[in-house]
Amino acid sequence: MVQSCSIEHAVDDVLARLPAHIHMGLPLGLGKPNAFVNALYRRIAQLPERHLTIYTALSLGRPALGDGLQRRFLEPFIERVFGDYPELDFLADLHRNSLPANIRVEQFFLQPGSLLNSAVAQQDYVSSNYSHAARDINAAGLNLVAQLVARDPLQADRLSLSCNPDITLDLLPMIAKRRAAGETILLLGQVHHDLPYMPGHAEIGSDAFDLLIDEEDHTTLFSTPNMPVGLQDHFIGLHASTLVRDGGTLQIGIGSMGDALTAALLARQADNEGYRALLADIDLTQWQRLIEREGGVEPFAEGLYGCSEMFVNGLLVLADAGIVRRKVYPDVALQEQANAGALDEAMQSGGISVHGGFFLGPRSFYQRLRELPSSKLAEFNMTAISYINELYGNEQLKRLQRRDARFINSAFTMTLLGAGVADQLEDGRVISGVGGQYNFVVQGHALEGARSILILRSWRESGGEVSSNIVWEYGHCTIPRHLRDIVVTEYGIADLRGKTDAVVIEALLNISDSRFQQGLIEQAQKVGKLPKDFRLDPRFADNNPQRLQAIQARHPQLFPEYPLGSDFSPEERDLLRALNWLKSKFKLTEILELGKAALDAPEPSEFPVHLERMQLTKPEGLREDLYQRLLLAGLKATVS
Repeated sequence: MVQSCSIEHAVDDVLARLPAHIHMGLPLGLGKPNAFVNALYRRIAQLPERHLTIYTALSLGRPALGDGLQRRFLEPFIERVFGDYPELDFLADLHRNSLPANIRVEQFFLQPGSLLNSAVAQQDYVSSNYSHAARDINAAGLNLVAQLVARDPLQADRLSLSCNPDITLDLLPMIAKRRAAGETILLLGQVHHDLPYMPGHAEIGSDAFDLLIDEEDHTTLFSTPNMPVGLQDHFIGLHASTLVRDGGTLQIGIGSMGDALTAALLARQADNEGYRALLADIDLTQWQRLIEREGGVEPFAEGLYGCSEMFVNGLLVLADAGIVRRKVYPDVALQEQANAGALDEAMQSGGISVHGGFFLGPRSFYQRLRELPSSKLAEFNMTAISYINELYGNEQLKRLQRRDARFINSAFTMTLLGAGVADQLEDGRVISGVGGQYNFVVQGHALEGARSILILRSWRESGGEVSSNIVWEYGHCTIPRHLRDIVVTEYGIADLRGKTDAVVIEALLNISDSRFQQGLIEQAQKVGKLPKDFRLDPRFADNNPQRLQAIQARHPQLFPEYPLGSDFSPEERDLLRALNWLKSKFKLTEILELGKAALDAPEPSEFPVHLERMQLTKPEGLREDLYQRLLLAGLKATVS
């Protein structure tokens, strides 16, 4: 059994046993051993004769506080939720473009939007599919893997890769091969006592590690608080929920659109009458045949199997609700049983209802995993990303498991010809990364009965300007148009698979916001992609937020603001609503309305708790007095 050691001893040992240039691989997201990474980073920064290259992705940091009212709102919340989470020193230096000269950080996925203005992070970004990351990191000369792990509460010599077996399990056979050839490659684990212990493929013996840091680490785990789900996202989730087939397979991502889909699926199961009444009010006549052929609106009699690179909170909530419950047999021996005609029995007697590669979520998600009985926890198998994101390797088994798969991923822009944009601006700056999106889109085409579904908001607002997210052209694409399949916005569904360009353009126009439809039509006509006499079907000429707001008002119970729970107090939820309202008013067209609202703001005595939370009970000076008046105006406008 490997002997445990302190962080400083581990740093000493790594420096002593590895060559001058250390190539360190770290898991993406939650699984980084931040305390060890910071100690090694600081030590090497003081040793100009040594070099360190870090290979990783999704390096997590607290949200920026901002200024003014935003800072007053965020500062106490972030302190409460993130507590003593140890920030990564290299991440702070990336933001300042001030990495030490002898240290580099190469990432294949960035915390979304956080490093757009970091030249060094943009220059050292590696555009790589998630499923290729292990191959590429190994080829770069990896000689150290460092990872946060969980200890089995019943067997001290058993550890779990927990939140991040994804790349590590793919690296282990590569490392073994190189070690057999005489190379020195170290594996380091750091035990975190609050990290959920995940059984199955993620389990690993402690003797697999060369170094094990097992000091009492109870620092706060990084979490992603549930954010409010807005009108656009709820309607996106509702439309997408009709395409999920009972007995099928589900993959979803993180964020409010994924939460909205989860909420819609919960409603489909628990309040089917209300759910179907809402769909009737929306009027899905245009897509009824598609829904009948590919999805459904009935409750889930058989249940779903989850196969998602990210085991998101939504999948766990769906499992608790009895929707994600279709079990698949985890062993390749199933292939022989299937060939013998015992497929159905074997699939249902198996044990896995979710395969995941990594997890990250709110604090309640981690707590729920820690509380689950071992029998239930065994249904969630954290495994190698190559197993989830690719079909090759056990392909027959994967095809049997992933029946009627719906791979649902988000984009921020679609072109009228069906190309999707999800990772990069057209000027070349990376927002996040390709991750596994391309892999799932390809599987949507490769698997019988599967569909790839890209979800996006049809419009956005920035700096007071409203613009369409469906455009004629864009200088970059993540998903090429030859892989176009299904696209969903708040206004409906576009089935693009196997369609001509003119039909694709019309389908996307039908789910675009009406403020931009005519301009898009003219652009398509200009280059001959639409007939000159093309006319939009009148049914889609009323795609506007006001129509959706009216539908929402008739079915308020199906539009929960926080469908998966919230880390915000009731007063903070009110404040967040008010701040978002204020943000929407800071544009020239509504500045007079905002000024009038500030003048007509209620008395401070109407919202004493809210003002106390924002430290504005007794404003000092003109600035704080203005803050108070604006906040009161926002509260009056948004608190019923």
